[in-house]
Amino acid sequence: MNPPGPLDCSHFRELLLQRREALLEVAGTGREAAETVELDQSRVGRLSRMDALQSQAMSRETNRRRELELSRIEAALQRIEDGDYGLCVRCGEEIAEGRLLSDPSAPLCIDCASRA
Repeated sequence: MNPPGPLDCSHFRELLLQRREALLEVAGTGREAAETVELDQSRVGRLSRMDALQSQAMSRETNRRRELELSRIEAALQRIEDGDYGLCVRCGEEIAEGRLLSDPSAPLCIDCASRA
């Protein structure tokens, strides 16, 4: 069996940059949806207010997840710059290329991720 070759970091950098750009494009619309809900209570029923509040909560969670993914992407880009990309941040072992292809920002090998 051949040992794994070096990762093509330029390919993964491009994947990360594309994903970051896509997340930033939708970030503006998500922030608007998460703003405070102001309803004219004389014209809007209780269920409509509940729907608006639920929609606001879902938008806030979506924004939180987007920010988390953006920080993971930035950390992965920094690992590329530092020459540590593709190595597990916990144990230092190589992260499987298939795992990185499915999630280029993955900081952990599958064993460490399973334990976490």
